[in-house]
Amino acid sequence: MERQILHVDVNNAFLSWTALEMLKNGSKIDIREIPAIIGGDESKRSGIVLAKSMKAKECGIKTADTIYQAKMKCPGLKIFPSNFKIYKENSNKLYNLLLQYTDKIERFSIDECFLDMTNYLMNDTLLNKGKEINKRVKEELGFTVNVGVAHNKLLAKMASDFTKPDRVHTLWEEEIPTKMWNLPVSELFMLGKRTVPKLYNMQIKTIGDLAKSNKEMLAKKFGKHGIMMWEYANGIDNSEVKYKPEKPKGIGNSITLPQDISEIEKLEEILLSIADQVGYRLRKEKMYANVINVQLRTKNFIDTSHQKKLPAPTSSTKEIYKTAKEILKEMYRKGTPIRLIGLRVDNLTETEQNQKQISLFDNLESTENQKDKEKQKKLDETLDKIKEKYGDNLITRAGKMQVEDFVKFKKYEIKKEDKKG
Repeated sequence: MERQILHVDVNNAFLSWTALEMLKNGSKIDIREIPAIIGGDESKRSGIVLAKSMKAKECGIKTADTIYQAKMKCPGLKIFPSNFKIYKENSNKLYNLLLQYTDKIERFSIDECFLDMTNYLMNDTLLNKGKEINKRVKEELGFTVNVGVAHNKLLAKMASDFTKPDRVHTLWEEEIPTKMWNLPVSELFMLGKRTVPKLYNMQIKTIGDLAKSNKEMLAKKFGKHGIMMWEYANGIDNSEVKYKPEKPKGIGNSITLPQDISEIEKLEEILLSIADQVGYRLRKEKMYANVINVQLRTKNFIDTSHQKKLPAPTSSTKEIYKTAKEILKEMYRKGTPIRLIGLRVDNLTETEQNQKQISLFDNLESTENQKDKEKQKKLDETLDKIKEKYGDNLITRAGKMQVEDFVKFKKYEIKKEDKKG
């Protein structure tokens, strides 16, 4: 299955995050709009530029310039100290927002993340998810990001470095010759500064030149690094998104709607799709939810959320959706235009039964009820297996179609495909 990878890179992170903190504390000036830098201790000769505003960049200031050099280039420059506590707080805010899209997140640096979206697209496209993340970060967190959209980490990273700020760029395999090969070879990811002059001496000046070079010749001169350079220049990268699998405290997804919706029936359909994804993630973690929370955001950016405690922990999509639908009906005001809908499950446990002592009445639960639960469990397991093997876009829970019939049909189609393969 083709991988679906996003790279999210905060634009001018340290300066943007400092600006937000200052505005929050009552500053009348947004330092992103004036010649400003984040720098080290000016009294020390080692003080350098860590981040710069666009106005400072226009003055010729570069990252890693000394403070002295920066002031010579721009006499009216404003200098602000770094604050890693603020940076960490904003980095965590971004990470928690991204967790609403996938559990497979690699924090590449304090202001960069790779996301493996392969089984988390919820019947949407990778490009749309990238655009949604870009928009939500700006609206909800107050800073901007570039998002690279591709089928591997290398191309996603390269794409996010295209035109800045606040952009979403694709770099599909077929776009490599037009979007990547014309770039200077120095812009290829993971290419060291010492290597560039050596490549120039070999008349390799663009990424395209490197891609069309003789791989064996590069291997002879640079060893394993030469092979890696050639592969990267041709867009080849099989590395996985390295994420730390830790048990989540809660699992949620939300969708910013392409247009405002005022009909509860349509909101219920979208909620079913979200419940399907949340249930899938719960089961993957082998966890059960005790609390269901539904969030709505109006076109005027007014947020409301309601939650309900379940009678018993569950990972069943049917149970999650049933409760979420009840919450939606209770909280939604008829005719209100909604721009975002979200679903979150909390108070997670690794055991299906509550820790309380099971009463005699609990044990006398009807046989039909138990059969229904087993049936739903098998159904969820079947859908999960299909999703794991063929991706999220192949299957969705139908509203009008009987889900059981739909799954039988998909099983038949997959058996046919397996026989062919």
